[in-house]
Amino acid sequence: MRHTYNVAFRNVAQALLTAAAVAAAPATRSSEDPSTVTAKLSEWKVELSAATVTAGAVTFTVTNTGTIPHALEVEGRGVERETDVIQPGSTSTLTLTLAPGTYDVYCPVGEDSHKKLGMETHLTVLKPGSAGATGYRSSAASGSSALTNVQAIRVTGGGPVIQILPGPFPFPDSAAPILQAFGPEREGLESQVKNGPYSNNVTPISGTFTFSAWDKGATRDSVDGVAAFTTQDGARWRLVMDRVQTKDVPHHPRFGGVIMGLYYHGVTQVHTPLVPTINSAVALWAFAHLYKNDALVTDNAMVHVMLLSRTRRDGDYALACWDCSKNKIEELQLQILPGPGEPQFDAPGGFLFVNWEKSSSRKPAS
Repeated sequence: MRHTYNVAFRNVAQALLTAAAVAAAPATRSSEDPSTVTAKLSEWKVELSAATVTAGAVTFTVTNTGTIPHALEVEGRGVERETDVIQPGSTSTLTLTLAPGTYDVYCPVGEDSHKKLGMETHLTVLKPGSAGATGYRSSAASGSSALTNVQAIRVTGGGPVIQILPGPFPFPDSAAPILQAFGPEREGLESQVKNGPYSNNVTPISGTFTFSAWDKGATRDSVDGVAAFTTQDGARWRLVMDRVQTKDVPHHPRFGGVIMGLYYHGVTQVHTPLVPTINSAVALWAFAHLYKNDALVTDNAMVHVMLLSRTRRDGDYALACWDCSKNKIEELQLQILPGPGEPQFDAPGGFLFVNWEKSSSRKPAS
C-alpha cells in the first residue's frame, strides 16, 4: 500500500510540475502567425508598442494620431517598404517578413522631411528562441531627435535687399493639393494664394541684418540680433530680437524657437506650402521690439527668420522655383507681423517682409 501511495504521489507531483513548467514557459507563435506591432504617428515622433520582435512575419498596425498626413516606412536588411500616406485619425497595416537585425522605422513623408524632424525610431528583430526584452519604444526615447550639443550660428545679411509686397502666389496649382490637409487654416491660406506675402511683387530697398542664434533644445533656445531697413515709402524701421517663440500652433511647429538644417515648406507639409520647398541653415521664431522712425511700435512683434536655399532669381527677384531645396543657401528672409491682438502695421498688407539675397553664416565667436 505504501508503495502504491508513493507511485501515485510521484505521478501527481510530476503532473503538477509539468503543468507549472508549461504555464511558465514563454508563449510561442506559429511560424505562420505574424507578430503584431502597433505604431502611432504624430508630430514629430514614431511610437512603437514593442522595441523587439521575433524574426518572421511582422504586421504593423499604424495609426496617425497627429494633425497632418504621415506614413510608416521600415528599412534595413534589404527591406524597404512603406504604407500609403495615412490621413489624421486613420489606420493602415503593413506586413513584412523580417530577418534578425536592426531596422529603421520612420515617416517618409515630404522626401523624409518628417524623418529629419524626429519621426524615426528603431526595431530590433531577434532570432527565434533568443532572450530579449520587448516593450514600448518611441523616437523620443531612442534619442533620434535629441540634441547632444548646443548648435550656434552667426548670420549676416548681404547682397541686394528687397521688400516683398502683397500679391498672388506664383505656384497655386502646386500648392493646392497640399492645402487640402490644413483643416481650419486652409481658408486663410487660400486667401493668401490670391493676395499674400509670398509674391513676385517686390521692390529694391536698403538695410542691414545681423543675428546670432543658439539651438539648445526644446525650451532653452536663444537669439540676439538687429535689423535696420528703409521701406519703399521712406519709413525707417529697426528691429531688436531678444527672445524666442516656443509655442507650437497646428502645422507650424517652432522647434523650441531655433532649429538648424530644416527641410520644409512646399511639398513637405511642414509649415505653409505658400513658400517653395527649401532647405535652411537656420530657421527661428522670435519676439522683438520694433521701431518706426525711432518711435516704438511694439515690444511683441512676431518674427520669423530663415537663411534658406535661394528661391528668387537675380534681376527681377521673382520666385524662380517650386522646389528650391537644392539651391545654394544664401537667401536671408525676415518676416515681421504684429503681436497677438495688436493692430496691423502701417505698411502694405499690414506686415513687413524683407530679403537679403546674398547672405552668409559662420559659427559665432565663443
